[in-house]
Amino acid sequence: MTEIALVTGGNRGIGLATALRLRASGHEVVVACRSGRAPEALAAVAMDVANPESIEAGFAKVEADFGPVTILVANAGITRDGLLMRMSDADIDDVLNTNLAGAIRLARRGLPAMLKARGGRIIFISSVVGMLGSAGQVNYAAAKSGLIGAGRSLAREVGSRGITVNVVTPGFVETDMTSGLDAGRKAAIMGAVPLGRYAQADEVAALVQFLASVDAGYITGAVIPIDGGLGMGH
Repeated sequence: MTEIALVTGGNRGIGLATALRLRASGHEVVVACRSGRAPEALAAVAMDVANPESIEAGFAKVEADFGPVTILVANAGITRDGLLMRMSDADIDDVLNTNLAGAIRLARRGLPAMLKARGGRIIFISSVVGMLGSAGQVNYAAAKSGLIGAGRSLAREVGSRGITVNVVTPGFVETDMTSGLDAGRKAAIMGAVPLGRYAQADEVAALVQFLASVDAGYITGAVIPIDGGLGMGH
């Protein structure tokens, strides 16, 4: 039986690479994004993960059109960077609601079908800054570190039902988000990464693909860095 995988924020970057990897490995993949449109002939559903009603409507459509979701990749995220003393309430709320509360609500909505199936995979996409910290990203780092606590707590709740919950913490990845950095910032990043380069989105996707596979059935509650060594020791 083909498993249904839902990848949020799957219309670009890590999310798109993950969706393509999962499709290539034989899963029925649906991309969730605010526009409801995805490239590469991927099935897509409109969903704003910061909006509980939108999550419910998106899940309901996926279930009606494809079937129950048993692989959930919570990847959607935003940034609103700036020094905390200048950060607005909206900058704090938007990032926490999208990156943290949104992922928790996605997992909550996806759990009934997984519990019924007595199996499933939930994969939270966090970030190296959730453990390492990053000046100018207090809101983002708080949300990404929160995913670690959420993922490990949920892993304890649902492990007896055959559901695994893991957290992937990418470092700097070659995406639209990092392409806009100035030369000085890029040089500083390269100097801090032992491997001396950005990750490719497909490298992160390969890790997610593995965690979604039957081969990863005994891995749960793990926080797995894929950051070129940037966060080692954390």
